[in-house]
Amino acid sequence: MGSKNGKPVLTEEQAEALAASSGLDATQVREQFDAFVAEHPNGKMKKKDFREMMQKAMPKKDASKMEGHVFRIYDTNNDGVIDFVEFMVVFYIMSDGTPQEVLSKIFRVFDVNSDGTINKKELTRLIKDLFSLTSQSASTQDMYGLINSDNPEQASKEFIAASAFTEMDKDADGKITNEEFVNACLGQEQFSKMLALKIIDIFVEDDA
Repeated sequence: MGSKNGKPVLTEEQAEALAASSGLDATQVREQFDAFVAEHPNGKMKKKDFREMMQKAMPKKDASKMEGHVFRIYDTNNDGVIDFVEFMVVFYIMSDGTPQEVLSKIFRVFDVNSDGTINKKELTRLIKDLFSLTSQSASTQDMYGLINSDNPEQASKEFIAASAFTEMDKDADGKITNEEFVNACLGQEQFSKMLALKIIDIFVEDDA
């Protein structure tokens, strides 16, 4: 995305590319761009703006602990802001992408330091934040039900992190690649799939 006299500009090539990937036509893409720039005059959404957007999208959920994780999905070049192209690409992949495309984006949620792999510490941290967001959800209770313990919530966080990590880390080298993550989720691995579904749930409007 370029700029002219300090004002963000969507090039013809970008409009056509986004139209092809989103199912919108180029005119609709430009309308979306104009609306984005009206909200963000410099063409960039900061974390504060993103937080406000998430609060509007999910008024019934306390998304504060997840906003940093979800922000990473959109901020594909790790510059600390989200531009229109990044926003549109992710938005349409999450809503209508292939399972592989969606899971590759979700991988960025887990990859806290953006080094292209997930370690056990990153996975454990995300699970704790996920549980704080959706502690009463049915899928979380399903996870608790897999563990026999006096304190299932605490035990399950550690157990699920360890179990999911083992499922994903097929070559047992202590880190999970994007390919390993996608394969584990698509392969119906129990904990891997459950975690991916919990993250997808964040993008689905909760009318309950």
